[in-house]
Amino acid sequence: MKESLDYIYKEQKELSTFGGIAALLGWDQMTYMPPMGALDRSEQSAIISRLSHERIISDQLWNHIEILSKSKNFEKLLYNDKIIVKRLRKDVKKARLVPSTFVEKLVKTTTLAYPAWQEAREDSDFKIFLPHLEKIVELEKEYCSYINLPGPKYNSLIDDYEEGMTVDKLKKEFSYLKTQIIEILDKIRSSSIFKNQIELDLKFPVEKQREICNIIFEKLLLPKDKSRMDVSTHPFTTSMGYNDVRITTNFERKNPLFSFFSTVHEAGHALYELGMPKDGFKDTVISDSPSLGLHESQSRFWENMICRSKSFWNYFYPIFKNSSPDSLKDFDIDIWYRNVNLVKPSFIRVEADELTYCLHVILRFEIENSLIEDKIKVSELPDIWNNKMDELMGITPKNDKEGVLQDMHWSGGNFGYFPTYAIGSIYSSQLFDQLCKDNINVLSEIEKGDFRNILSWLRNHIHKYGRIMTADEIIKNTCGEGLNSKVFVQYLKNKYYKLYNV
Repeated sequence: MKESLDYIYKEQKELSTFGGIAALLGWDQMTYMPPMGALDRSEQSAIISRLSHERIISDQLWNHIEILSKSKNFEKLLYNDKIIVKRLRKDVKKARLVPSTFVEKLVKTTTLAYPAWQEAREDSDFKIFLPHLEKIVELEKEYCSYINLPGPKYNSLIDDYEEGMTVDKLKKEFSYLKTQIIEILDKIRSSSIFKNQIELDLKFPVEKQREICNIIFEKLLLPKDKSRMDVSTHPFTTSMGYNDVRITTNFERKNPLFSFFSTVHEAGHALYELGMPKDGFKDTVISDSPSLGLHESQSRFWENMICRSKSFWNYFYPIFKNSSPDSLKDFDIDIWYRNVNLVKPSFIRVEADELTYCLHVILRFEIENSLIEDKIKVSELPDIWNNKMDELMGITPKNDKEGVLQDMHWSGGNFGYFPTYAIGSIYSSQLFDQLCKDNINVLSEIEKGDFRNILSWLRNHIHKYGRIMTADEIIKNTCGEGLNSKVFVQYLKNKYYKLYNV
C-alpha cells in the first residue's frame, strides 16, 4: 500500500509541474510571443498536453488508485490520503474516457485558432475565424461523445467547469435571473435619472492607468514576490506554481476604467490561487478550485462587492483623484460613485455594467447549447448573436468585433465555461451577504482601505478548502444554502433602485 501511495503522490507532483509548464507557454503566447511563433507553440503545447494526459490515463496510475480504493486498504489511509485518493479516482476515471490523440488534436487546433481569432477580431471579420471555430465545435461534440453524461450533450462540457451542474439547472436559474434583470433594467430605463444620465468623458494616459493599477495591485495585498501584472488583449490570470501567479490587464479600451476594474477582477483570481491549500495537499488534485464558478466568485467579489461599493470609493477616490487631478477636478465623490455604477447596456461583456453583465453570459450559454445540440450552425453566429443582443438589451452590434468576436474563449475550446461567470456573480453576492453578517465592521474597514480581515475571511471560508468539497458544498457550508439567484437579485435591487431613485 505504501508503494501505491508513494506512486500517486509522485505522479501528481509531476503532473502539477506539467501544468505549470503548459500555463507558462499559454501566458507567453498571450503576452510576449511574436505572432509568427504560433505554429511552433501549437506543437509545444500539444506535446505537453499529450504527455500529461498519457500520464493521467496510464494503467499503472489507475492500478495503484484501484489498490488504494479497495475498502480494506482505504480504511487504513490517513484522512488527507483518503480525500486525495477519492478525488483522484474520480478525475482519472473521467480522463480515461478521452483518447490522448484527441487531446493532442484539440490543443493543436485551439493553439492555431487563437491567432486567427486575434486577426479576425482586429479586422472585425468573422469569416477569418469561421473555419477554426467550425473545427473546434466538432471537436467539442466529439468530446461529449467520450464523456457521455446523462441528458443534453452540453452537460458533459459544463461539468468540466462546474461539477454537478446541468443544462436543466442552468435553464431554471438563468430563466429567473434573465426575467428579473430585464425587469430591473426596464424600471431603471424609465427613471428620470437614467434618461438624463451622462457618462463622464474620462481620459487617462496609459502611464496614469498603469500607475493606478499598480496601486490597487498593492492595496489588495497581492505579494510582488509571488505575482506580477502584464498586458494582453483579453485580461486573464494563470498560475505557474504556488509562488508564481500572473495577471494581465489591458490599457487600450475606450473607457480608461476598464484597466482598473480588470486588474481588480484578476487580482481576485490571483488571491484565490495564492490561498490554495498546501499543507498535506501541495501538488495534489486537492490544491485547486473545485469549480470555475467559485473561482469567478472571488474575482466578482472584489470587483463588484468591494471595489464598486460606496465605502470603497470613500477611501480610494482621493487616491485616484490625486493620481490624475486634471482629469477629475470637476467631479465629487457622489458623481464619481454614480459613474462607476452607471447602468448602460453595452456590447462588450468585459466592459458591461454590473446589472446587465449576466445577460451577456446567458446569451453565450444559449448559443453554446444550441451549437452543441446542432440547432444552429457556426456560420449563423453573427446574425444570431446580434438578434439576441437586441432581444436581451435592446442594442445591436455594429460589427463582429463588438459582437461575436469579442471573447477569446471559443478559440481555446472553452465551451461550458461561460455559465460560470454568472454562477460566480451569484456566489459573490451570497458571500458578501454572509461576510457582512459575520463582520459588522466590514464597511468601515473598507472605508479605511483595510482589506486584511476580508481576505482572511475568504481564506478561512473558501480558499483553504481547495477541492476537499465541491463548490456547492463550500457555499452551503459558508452561507447556509447553495446557489441562490434571489440573493443576487435582491442585492441588485437594493443597490440600483437607490442609485436610480426607482
